[in-house]
Amino acid sequence: MAESDVKRIVTANRLRDGIPVYRTLDGGWSAAIDDARLVVEEESEALLAEAQSGPPPLPVVAPYLIEARRVEGKVRPLTLREVIRAFGPTI
Repeated sequence: MAESDVKRIVTANRLRDGIPVYRTLDGGWSAAIDDARLVVEEESEALLAEAQSGPPPLPVVAPYLIEARRVEGKVRPLTLREVIRAFGPTI
């Protein structure tokens, strides 16, 4: 896959239960990584700022950017840490 296939998504942990969640196209949060809004690097800081805005308390804790790609219609994070957060422990 080409470097240009790499996108960014915003992830955080849901405040009420600690579940990993992902920023969606409609500006909400979803526990399903496939619902995540993928953006190019140039748009990623704006997406992160949007995720960190709003009246307190935010529904999430510590939003941050990660790299991901869409593979066969599914969003896949690029680091092992984020794979484990999204899909659970490896075997």
